[in-house]
Amino acid sequence: MKLQTATETTAAQPVAGPDLVPPVARMAVGLLVVLAILALLAWVMRRSLNARRRSGSMSVETALSLGERRSLVVVTVENRRLLLGLAPGQVSLLTELQPPSFSQAMATATQQQQGATK
Repeated sequence: MKLQTATETTAAQPVAGPDLVPPVARMAVGLLVVLAILALLAWVMRRSLNARRRSGSMSVETALSLGERRSLVVVTVENRRLLLGLAPGQVSLLTELQPPSFSQAMATATQQQQGATK
């Protein structure tokens, strides 16, 4: 039986060459991949939430603050316009409003458009 010397045992094992990609660079690339995936998921979720809001049958037309946590709100629900009174812990239906005429709707849309461009 032959005993191996220290030089013979190291020669038998493959010698690892220099690492071509330092561990810090590998970690940075991994971090960038994870951040890119998170950004993509955030973008997809934002698009799906915006699409859901646009397709909804309920919207708040206007809101008027009356003071200390009280307000009046005009809400459109399934082509019905409702005037609601809001207070802490309470929502009250005040009345159902008539839908606006075409000329009123055009005037409101024009005012909103002009306000957005200023």
